[in-house]
Amino acid sequence: MHSATLAEPSRPSVADFHRVNRGGGLFSESISQWIGAVFALVAQRLGLRPTALTITNLVLGLAASVTVVALAPKVAAGSVPAWAVGLLALVAWQIAYALDCADGQLARVTGQGSAAGARVDVLCDVAAQIALVTALGATAVAQRPSTPTWLIAVFAGTWMVNLVTSVMQAGPNAASMVTSTSLPVRLAKLVRDYGAVIFLAGLVLTFAPALTVWVIVAFTIVNGGFLLASIAFSARASLH
Repeated sequence: MHSATLAEPSRPSVADFHRVNRGGGLFSESISQWIGAVFALVAQRLGLRPTALTITNLVLGLAASVTVVALAPKVAAGSVPAWAVGLLALVAWQIAYALDCADGQLARVTGQGSAAGARVDVLCDVAAQIALVTALGATAVAQRPSTPTWLIAVFAGTWMVNLVTSVMQAGPNAASMVTSTSLPVRLAKLVRDYGAVIFLAGLVLTFAPALTVWVIVAFTIVNGGFLLASIAFSARASLH
């Protein structure tokens, strides 16, 4: 009985890892964070450190995005099937994101968190998302050469709003514009749920790559609007 009690803390379950997740939205919490909890459990059993998951996430995400960029002209020309490239990206991006969820869970449950590890996590997120944006931009231009350069630039810039605001939410001065956790609100927030967004991007690349430019337009409007709303919200709070 005594030895079993001592062993219990070192044998956390999938639920234990999921319990310490940092959210991310309805899709992320329902799917990505659970997959991440499984990855975290396996990593804990293998004795891996959280940074190993972070780097694996980066390598997988970059590989998928580079593949999309390299094959975008051939997909547009019809010499490479869109479904094969899109499905590869969809699965790889989702696994990479689950690993991104897992590294934090592993760090929190096993007490391996560190300032250096947190910095590596953020920097890898930036690199992976730059690659993702590049993949979507390359696909849009390959499918529709008339796509304006300024649109790709604005899309790339506003895309990072999600990453910047998520990092800001982790600090002592974090605040939320919409605090409701009702289902309608959570459904509306799916447009900013990274897991849901990359799932949609993967579906478009798989089944309708010609629509990628409209995905770019939609998320440019959403992220740009959120940036302006965040500025107004923060400015109003600072004046009071």
